[in-house]
Amino acid sequence: MTEPLTLFLPRDAAARSVGADDVAERLQAAARQHGRDLTLVRTGSRGMLWLEPLLEIERDGVRHGFGPVDTADVERLFGQDFADTHPLALGAIEALDWMQAQTRLLYRRCGVIDPLDLDAFEREGGLAGLRAALDQAPAGIIETVTASGLRGRGGAGFPAGIKWKTAAGAVADQKYICCNADEGDSGTFADRMLMEGDPGLLIEGMVIAGLAVGATQGFIYLRSEYPDAIATMRAAIAAWQARGWLGYDILGSGKSFHLTLRRGAGSYVCGEESAMLESLEGKRGQVRVKPPIPAISGLFGQPTIVNNVLTLASVPDILANGAEAYQALGRERSRGTQAFQLAGNIKHGGLFEAPFGLSLRELIETHGGGTLSGRPVRAVQVGGPLGAYLPASMLDLPLEYEAFAEAGAMLGHGGIVVFDDTVDMARQAEFAMEFCAEESCGKCTPCRIGSVRGAETLAKVRRGENVEANLALVEEVCTLLTDGSLCAMGGLTPMPVLSALRHFREDFGTAPLQGDETVVG
Repeated sequence: MTEPLTLFLPRDAAARSVGADDVAERLQAAARQHGRDLTLVRTGSRGMLWLEPLLEIERDGVRHGFGPVDTADVERLFGQDFADTHPLALGAIEALDWMQAQTRLLYRRCGVIDPLDLDAFEREGGLAGLRAALDQAPAGIIETVTASGLRGRGGAGFPAGIKWKTAAGAVADQKYICCNADEGDSGTFADRMLMEGDPGLLIEGMVIAGLAVGATQGFIYLRSEYPDAIATMRAAIAAWQARGWLGYDILGSGKSFHLTLRRGAGSYVCGEESAMLESLEGKRGQVRVKPPIPAISGLFGQPTIVNNVLTLASVPDILANGAEAYQALGRERSRGTQAFQLAGNIKHGGLFEAPFGLSLRELIETHGGGTLSGRPVRAVQVGGPLGAYLPASMLDLPLEYEAFAEAGAMLGHGGIVVFDDTVDMARQAEFAMEFCAEESCGKCTPCRIGSVRGAETLAKVRRGENVEANLALVEEVCTLLTDGSLCAMGGLTPMPVLSALRHFREDFGTAPLQGDETVVG
């Protein structure tokens, strides 16, 4: 009798977008034709997006991969019994250079388990952090998170432990944990991949946060453009509640935490924490004036922790293995790992998790394989549409918070978009202003009006109209946006504009900067 066959295929949105569901149907049909008893496990993605759909088979406890697999490849795979001699064979997945070079903490279960299989989640280390937290006093949890050096992965890099301690010290009948899953930056997909591949990790982190600050209610604010992530998170929340891991009497501890998912309507500015809170309250998504900060007065005026997906997902490992183990990763004040996302003109696009400190060059050239076009890298934008444009001469910049700040840039959410030498940087600067004008919530004048005038003026520059005078006006508008905007939407829009002017001034029809000459702002 033919041995039963177990195969693993992602149901991640990226894999589905290139035909993973069609491959799954063809695998099932081929198994029937060949008389094979097939178990097809739909997993998250390993992050090697250029190989999707990535099919895996386990032999002697080792996963072997084939990819990218099309429906036309399935018959030959069965005919050769998924041998490593098949043209699409990749060998042992964990032995691939892309995997070997990573330190996978957040994504260690992504691509390995069915994201809704709670037994597999627990078997692969899930709940260890929550159980450790239940054995500690709230102050002990916060002390561990603080000592780990964990900083917010949403862009600002604010120490998570300090924020938690502030909320824990606030006196209130009700406190909230809000996960900002409104991932809208260009070139970013780390939140989506985690929620689709290992939703339990995020839930576990949110429950621990609730225990730490005394919150019994949590909300996940998830962008509407992620229907697969929404479906997976809702199914995971229901499964956790049915298992007794969420809701009343968590793991028999007598402690409660309730979790609700809310779907955002697609506003980019709702990625800003106070605008997100306004939206959660059923209002128009506009930024709030600070103070007070959300940790003191947030959702419905109550103390609220707002962290993004990767921040909360980092917490279970910290509680399970201790602050020192987490502190051992990274460099300077950037501790732990970051999910770097390679996108744009890149040969090997995908998600690469590693400790802070590796260089842009290593990430783009060694792991990313350089540009897909084969042309030289000219510019790299890090940190989303409001991040700085960095020239090829700065590719040796280490990926860590302080080094980027000193270079007039920011890491943001870890999204990295690569451009080759055909890019028009004046057009990219104009796009940054257009993006702000389109996405501004309209509450403050510098952002609402300044971005429109900035886009109009840059359009004149690109047409060659009074270039020097109009560039001077752009710089003045950037100063106004930076100093006068209520939030990062307007405050950071000058970063891509001024960095493009600083490093690629020749694209604006004017002479490059010389010596110590700098752009205003």
